[in-house]
Amino acid sequence: MTAISERVQQLLAARTPFVHATVVRAQPPTSSYAGDEAILLADGTIEGFVGGQCAQNSVRKAALGALQAGESVLLRVLPDGDVHFPEAPGACVVVNPCLSGGSLEIFLTPQLPAPLIEIHGATPIAGALAQICGVLGYDVRTGPDAAGATAVVIASHGGPEAEIIRAALDNGVRYIGLVASRVRGAAILNELELSDAERARVHTPVGLDIGAKTPAEIAVSIAAELVAGIRAGELGRPVAPPVAETLAEAVDPICGMTVPIGPASEHLRLAGVDHWFCGPGCRAAFAAKAGA
Repeated sequence: MTAISERVQQLLAARTPFVHATVVRAQPPTSSYAGDEAILLADGTIEGFVGGQCAQNSVRKAALGALQAGESVLLRVLPDGDVHFPEAPGACVVVNPCLSGGSLEIFLTPQLPAPLIEIHGATPIAGALAQICGVLGYDVRTGPDAAGATAVVIASHGGPEAEIIRAALDNGVRYIGLVASRVRGAAILNELELSDAERARVHTPVGLDIGAKTPAEIAVSIAAELVAGIRAGELGRPVAPPVAETLAEAVDPICGMTVPIGPASEHLRLAGVDHWFCGPGCRAAFAAKAGA
């Protein structure tokens, strides 16, 4: 448990998306128990233990889906024909014909990096905005590195503002806020000769129009605009690694189970054809049948 907790903290600090899996109920015979934990990464890697090989493939498939959707799910893994496990409304049910018996309920919680807000400037507005973003649970960075940022806000009232905007645009940042008057902001953007698409990503004057006057009020208006953009999906959900490729599926030719195609799945290539399996047992049975 301690190792899993430490690994969770490492991944959170590194802003690495993952799924935390916890066995919440186990019906014998199973190889796992309530309280067992594992971490599943976007490439399908499993660290920890929440069941044997057959159960792991069901967990892996469901975890990748949870990571892609950004929503928690209660996974119920049942052997073929099992009807004795109590109902759990809202659960995702998987019938796994490879299980030798027993049933599992595993809670899958995706852990996604918090929005990363890069703030430039040593002004009262910049300081107040950093505090508000901290209260919102956002990660705040003040260094000049726009790579990976959800949003960049420039509240320096001068300095290399045009260069920061250009760097943020080149790094694909969708929201760039410039604290400036309408006239000064327009002059800076005119220097950059932006395309219409680039111009739409730069907000100046920045923040929602709430009649803000003080630095704290202006920071609130900027934070409100950030929240609106994040919740509307306009700034993108902060999941870095794509999981669509690992969600490709194949049917186990022995048991008929649908399994995810990925580096962590059992695999056998015969006569130029790839075959994927739920676990080593089915792979060995197929190899023996094929004379491999």
